[in-house]
Amino acid sequence: MKPLILASGSPRRKELLQQVHLPFTVKVSNIEETFDPELTPEEIATSLAYQKAQSVFQENQDAIVIGSDTIVVLGDKVLGKPENEDEARATLRTLSGNTHHVISGVAILSQEKEVTFYEKTSVTFWELTDEDINFYIQSGEPMDKAGSYGIQEVGALFVKEIKGDYFSIVGLPLSRTVRELKSFR
Repeated sequence: MKPLILASGSPRRKELLQQVHLPFTVKVSNIEETFDPELTPEEIATSLAYQKAQSVFQENQDAIVIGSDTIVVLGDKVLGKPENEDEARATLRTLSGNTHHVISGVAILSQEKEVTFYEKTSVTFWELTDEDINFYIQSGEPMDKAGSYGIQEVGALFVKEIKGDYFSIVGLPLSRTVRELKSFR
């Protein structure tokens, strides 16, 4: 197999690929994460993943490049990373007691082939108290995460139910990604 590059600075995505013992390097894509608001959430996640992979692939065309992007959607609203604690607090209050969707888009690029896909997982939160939310915000954990939470850390305490791929919520649908990589040489 050609050299494998993860086009992401996410420590969570890096840990997931390490978990399955794939040899890879990390090259962070510094694209400006913009998208057409007319796109569906699935198209947004896939488009951003492709943009990340493409920006790294342009300078590494002898490699296989994986790009991924994860978004959180409640109803028809995409919930991005909070800009401040007040925004994180408002997002967590909105998610409290509700079911939302986490969509991870993936793009895998090589000179011979391109594959894009997404995984959509439903997540239901328990009812959260102000004390729950304030404790979580004080941890600093929600500040760099779409939807203002990370399931793999303290945010796991908020999750009542998951339907779908847990690893997609963390940031990379691992099983599907590895299966798709098998078709690359």
